[in-house]
Amino acid sequence: MIHMDVFGHRLLKRKLTFKAQNVSRKGHQEGASSGPSPAPQLLGSAAVLVCLGDVKTRETMPSRDSVCRKCCRGVYSCHWSQRTNRERKRQRCPCCWFLILSVVSLLTIFWMYVCLMAVNDQDDVNWFAFSKLKKRIDWINWFMVVVIVAAVLVTYCCLLLLFALFQVALREPLDLHWIHKVFLFLAVLIIAGGVAGITIKWKEEWTTVHLSLQATAPFLQLGGVVALTLLSSFVFQSAVRSRRGVSRFIIMVAFVVVSAAIFLCPLVITSPCLLDTPPEKPELIGHRGAPMLAPENTMMSFMRSVDCGVMAFETDVQVSSNDGVPFLMHDDDSVRTTDVAKIFKGREFNNSSSFTWEELQKLNAGEWFIKTDPFGTVSSLSEQEKATAKNQSIPSLVDLLTLAKQYNISLIFDLKNEAHDNNDWNHTVVTILKSNISHAQVLWLPSTHRDEVKEWVPGFQHVYSNKTQMDLERGNWLNLKYNTVDSKNIKELKARNISVNLWGVNEPWLFSLVWCSGVSSVTTNACHRFKDMKEPMWYMSPNRYKIIWISVDAASLLLMLMLFLLQWKLRQRNRSALWNHTELHPFLPSN
Repeated sequence: MIHMDVFGHRLLKRKLTFKAQNVSRKGHQEGASSGPSPAPQLLGSAAVLVCLGDVKTRETMPSRDSVCRKCCRGVYSCHWSQRTNRERKRQRCPCCWFLILSVVSLLTIFWMYVCLMAVNDQDDVNWFAFSKLKKRIDWINWFMVVVIVAAVLVTYCCLLLLFALFQVALREPLDLHWIHKVFLFLAVLIIAGGVAGITIKWKEEWTTVHLSLQATAPFLQLGGVVALTLLSSFVFQSAVRSRRGVSRFIIMVAFVVVSAAIFLCPLVITSPCLLDTPPEKPELIGHRGAPMLAPENTMMSFMRSVDCGVMAFETDVQVSSNDGVPFLMHDDDSVRTTDVAKIFKGREFNNSSSFTWEELQKLNAGEWFIKTDPFGTVSSLSEQEKATAKNQSIPSLVDLLTLAKQYNISLIFDLKNEAHDNNDWNHTVVTILKSNISHAQVLWLPSTHRDEVKEWVPGFQHVYSNKTQMDLERGNWLNLKYNTVDSKNIKELKARNISVNLWGVNEPWLFSLVWCSGVSSVTTNACHRFKDMKEPMWYMSPNRYKIIWISVDAASLLLMLMLFLLQWKLRQRNRSALWNHTELHPFLPSN
């Protein structure tokens, strides 16, 4: 069969038709002359025209329908049978919709990445949602709902893009069905709503996403190079097959720009984990004990944190207003973590400190944990541990001081109602002194009445949440949220012999990152995840990383060059077959 494109087919057909007409006229003019009959020439020209007609018919006829073609076409276009040329011409901007699909797929991948990095702070999201909806709905893991929606979006868009690439490889028309267009529009709306929500209500999470790039950027770059190499064959195929020089130029320029950005981005990648030897492992502080393994701020939770080898307990102290007993409770009310709605109907939204200690002891502080499973970890508990969790009660500060003294573990706490006009700080200090715990084990965090506490008990270690205030009072212990300080500032503080504790560190990637930064300790919900870590999840010398990314980039460039030359050579071979006179010689008339 003769291989040629449509333009070549038409050009050759015109030439042969014109020659056949000339031969025919010449034959009529010569009439009965004794010259050779034009019949053989006419037959030769006619044979070529028939052959060309057959070629055109083969080109316009639908190719053999395989199962793969049907599946790809059915999923992408919702057309299980091949479409006619007239139907194909009715397609509206198929390439534009392919570009839109690619962009939306990248957006869904970006949104999925944001959700995965925000897992570290999922408890903050769920607590915020509960605080707004607690009068209307029970505790729900709203963050997991967001993650599931993001996973569905990224799976749908990426699979649709994959089928589109199969369509390109099989040379099938890219006719995206309208239902897919609607779903793509909905995906953009959902992502836009999520981005707007974070920007308005949770702006600091963008700092977390930026921080996460220090841990993931080296691997994302290498993955991008691999993906670019795999896609280059499709790009080159589209460029070579393009009939317009402008289209070919735009495709290649866009591809070169994207490739250059991905290949050279290691020049701007910075990470504290690009070092020869990691610093000493940070100490662990149990945030409300071990709240992933037991109900928060209960004795079971603090005992589980002892098993993790924590250096300090972190908790929240409130004082009952009537009898002045310090107890452990994070929320302003007791709705989330107790059965107060059942025991004291009508008072469930009252401030926790408005109850007497005797009333607080009647509340169950563990059943909610088994029922709501806030971290998805209840299934990892044994039946005995579940039974123990169900029977937890609200502990007093004395209970925790006794445990800290027994295991020689320090204590750091927030004083929830540290207003200037109450005596909660006074009751708290008196309770600490009566426990006979070593003053050096008490890490005093409340900023109110700090001067009075320093004068009263000089042995307490004072921890500051503000660097400026710490410098003014010549302190040496700083407590900050993990996304409010960078590795450079941490190294400067360490050089001044200042201990830095970062709170809110719950994921291994983040723990590894702050470990490489050189922090002294972290406050975490997940001490059980970090206790057995001997080194960061990854660290690498800068020189070794440089060798790796340069080698990968060079190999990718070489492979893409080979693919491009292969595509170009195949295209040139097909074009040369168009004018293969050897193949046409038996049908051409002789002079």
